[in-house]
Amino acid sequence: MNIVEKAKEEVVSIARIIYREGLVFETWGNISARPTENEVVITPSGIPYEKLTFVDIVTVNLAGQAVKGKWKPSTELPLHLAIYEQRKDVRAIVHTHSSCALAFAASRQDVPVVLEEQAQIVGGPVKVADYALPGSTELAENALKILGNEENAVLLANHGLVGIGKDLTTALQICRIIERSARIILWSKLLGSPYILSPEDVTALRNNFLFAYGQNNPAANS
Repeated sequence: MNIVEKAKEEVVSIARIIYREGLVFETWGNISARPTENEVVITPSGIPYEKLTFVDIVTVNLAGQAVKGKWKPSTELPLHLAIYEQRKDVRAIVHTHSSCALAFAASRQDVPVVLEEQAQIVGGPVKVADYALPGSTELAENALKILGNEENAVLLANHGLVGIGKDLTTALQICRIIERSARIILWSKLLGSPYILSPEDVTALRNNFLFAYGQNNPAANS
């Protein structure tokens, strides 16, 4: 199996996970990966997640032209391609429509950092991009304004959540953590008001995770 075929298999695997975990609704949302410098593999438009197989995933070039696949690519292809163009460090994108994150997107409120795992994995609050129609160039431009060169996620106003990363596992983890954070914030509001971690604490938590956490990090074993 070559690198592009492997990426397609990974996209299908992530698609089944986000469907099973309720991170998407019906056929909304999309997933892509960039296995080579010139090719992107992406979920097709309007095909139910539970029915997706390897052969359904569409391969496109960086101009958005289909190279291989029997279906039309996701309508959010322009968003994915724009992110890959601006962020050379990004090799995977997961776009979800999870309920709690979407509640913040619908109210056009950022998801603040109240959980340590959001500080560690996401690195800060998740900001909301200005509204634009799905599949539009404007939507991509608005998302890129928030993502810049360092952010790992963006809320699309009245639309959904986009998590990006070096691989699909990382992008999925980001979406999971943001949904969990959004849910806990909503729950905590029933008890009063959630306490937001300070920027200094967020930075310390992020640095510790990046440079000391885990068994394979040299700093953790020194």
